[in-house]
Amino acid sequence: MTVLSPAHPAPTTTGAQVRRGTPEYRRIGAALFLTGFSAFSLIYCAQPLLTAFTRDFHVTPAQSALSLSLTTGCLAVSILIMSAVADSFSRRRVMLTSLLAAALLNGLAALAPTWNLLLLCRTLEGIALGGVPAVAMAYLAEEIHPRDLGAAMGQYVGGTAFGGMMGRVCIGLLSDVTSWHAALLVMGGLGLLSAAGFALLLPASRGFQPRPAAPAREHLRRWAVHLRTPGLGALFTLGFLNLGVMVAAFNYLGFRLHAPPYSLSAAAISLIFLTYLLGSAASGWGGRMADRRGRRPLLLTGLTLGGAGLALTLLTPLPMVILGVTLITVGFFVTHSVASSSVGQLARRDKGHASALYLLAYYAGSSVVGVLGGWVWAAGGWTLLVALCVALLGLGLVFIRRVPRT
Repeated sequence: MTVLSPAHPAPTTTGAQVRRGTPEYRRIGAALFLTGFSAFSLIYCAQPLLTAFTRDFHVTPAQSALSLSLTTGCLAVSILIMSAVADSFSRRRVMLTSLLAAALLNGLAALAPTWNLLLLCRTLEGIALGGVPAVAMAYLAEEIHPRDLGAAMGQYVGGTAFGGMMGRVCIGLLSDVTSWHAALLVMGGLGLLSAAGFALLLPASRGFQPRPAAPAREHLRRWAVHLRTPGLGALFTLGFLNLGVMVAAFNYLGFRLHAPPYSLSAAAISLIFLTYLLGSAASGWGGRMADRRGRRPLLLTGLTLGGAGLALTLLTPLPMVILGVTLITVGFFVTHSVASSSVGQLARRDKGHASALYLLAYYAGSSVVGVLGGWVWAAGGWTLLVALCVALLGLGLVFIRRVPRT
């Protein structure tokens, strides 16, 4: 699952870079796996708790979704800012500070006595986590030899996928046997342990020295160039729509399965997120097939699978709903892997700035469509929500035509 992109290109010198099979390489791989796991488990651990938030704080489903949407929305802006200023700070210090702050804020969210205080903690958590995607892959590109970079990136991306899944599954299981307060505290504790492991394992940078950041107007110029580059705007839009649909569907699926005729517990609902395992495999398959057959066919495949899965969830039998969720997940990962990798291919220069724009649109989609889905759910239930999601994927099909064929 390709979820993050380097903020800066790899250096041109390779003599002092770390090679696969060395103890230092293994330490870097383990440290970055912990980074991805911690960041993404903390981001998405609120999603299985939306029904509990609705019950305990007496808020609407749309309001409960703010616990995730505010996090991802602030994360999007934070990534954009951090990608511009991160060169002025130690890579290790930026990531460690982000992980520690986010884990502590997650613990404070667990103890928040009011809804507004919980939202404040989740908002600050999103801001804090922006330092991870802004520099994690840049660190790898600078420290790992180019011939071994793919495997190292794979470990990090595997950590993000595993964290996204476990943040949802573990929280659902824990909240069912204890409470959502205890579940969030446990997740915050795991985040602190991951940060400690990261601090012990990650070697100091050898391929990077902090330097003054470029002027703000220079970053604005680079971003403007990417917005004018043919195809990139379409990919940014696809990222917005793709994650927006995924989050909206998964946010309110829990409300549907918690109600009759299913009446599933939080633990049972959380197990549905195990479909992420198939999605992660589909991400790699999508990338390989895009190399062989081009971007457009795979983007079309991903959106079509997502639309078919949404249609299946309209059926009543639970096995059909689970099959539908599986197709939604696979379709999302295929689309995201192709779209995110295509950004780096289409950007002529300053690829990190192009990636930051993609991530801004990507997480903005989570925030905007996630909340919009709550209003639609309140107005017309699951059927109307599915109609909205299918319409957004249909809009994505229009933008695929603007993506270069190869």
